Amino acid sequence: MKILGIESTAHTLGVGIVSEEEILANQRSMFEPDEGGIHPRKAAEHHYQHALEILNNALQEADLEAGELDGIAFSQGPGIPQCLDVGAVMARSLALRYDLELIGVNHCLAHISIGKRTTRAENPTTLYVSGGNSQIIELRSGRYRIIGETLDIALGNALDKLAREMDYPHPGGPEIEKLAEKTDEIIDISYPIKGMDFSFSGLVTECERKIGKKDDKIIANSFQEHSYSAVVEALERAMAQENSDEALLTGGVAINSRLREMVEKMCEQRDAEAYFPPSEYCMDNGTMIAHQGMIELKADIETDVESSGKKPNWRPDEVEVEWIKED
Repeated sequence: MKILGIESTAHTLGVGIVSEEEILANQRSMFEPDEGGIHPRKAAEHHYQHALEILNNALQEADLEAGELDGIAFSQGPGIPQCLDVGAVMARSLALRYDLELIGVNHCLAHISIGKRTTRAENPTTLYVSGGNSQIIELRSGRYRIIGETLDIALGNALDKLAREMDYPHPGGPEIEKLAEKTDEIIDISYPIKGMDFSFSGLVTECERKIGKKDDKIIANSFQEHSYSAVVEALERAMAQENSDEALLTGGVAINSRLREMVEKMCEQRDAEAYFPPSEYCMDNGTMIAHQGMIELKADIETDVESSGKKPNWRPDEVEVEWIKED
């Protein structure tokens, strides 16, 4: 079985192709704003402009013709509505043109699925941290349950916002990481954990007020140490609650080396395993959509054209996980 996946939830347009045995293609083009954050209309225009190029590059990398595929998967949500439209139109067009199965998948669950495929994780407690989402997720009774999540903005968004105020380019996460690596000094700011949830907007505001009064690298390190400690603490609580011995870190922020170090140390103390997908599968990509589409299609889950509209607010705990049989 060969499935093509289209990712278009935010700034990345990605096309990936997978089979049961291997990843055949992983192509992407990322919208980079001239200033500020992601503008929905401009990001969607970028995706439309690069759609054919990225699609052809993926098919060429996989050495396939579109007619040789078994299905087309696309990120149906959650995400920016204008960007989701691009992927949905691409997917419907290909499915109708080549008479292929259509599978609309949940973007968040695709991050977990590709994490499991590219590591040895079997049933992990997942810390999913990206530009648009920050959640702790576990599989329970046929659904992925959200054990903890951000109460305001996502961690990746918070990093971007802070970097922007410090006059560093988008995406902000790598810039904050590079600054933080230059010092061990931190300042006393609020700890953004709220029970099993977390909140980052106030922490960003506190750090913004320090700009010009403290060195940028100290502000960056302080933000990382406080925010990452909070999400790892919540992850540990979730693992203790379910007696879990596996942690999976995924999403774009999962590329951060300091966050990985914290998760790894926590798991060592718990005698648990920490799993980290390769960086290219942490950030948004079409391969994860293709893989999620493949496992759903193998479970006879399909999407008809009439039901293939975008779902900008589609939570992972709204999906009935029919493709996994729990013991």
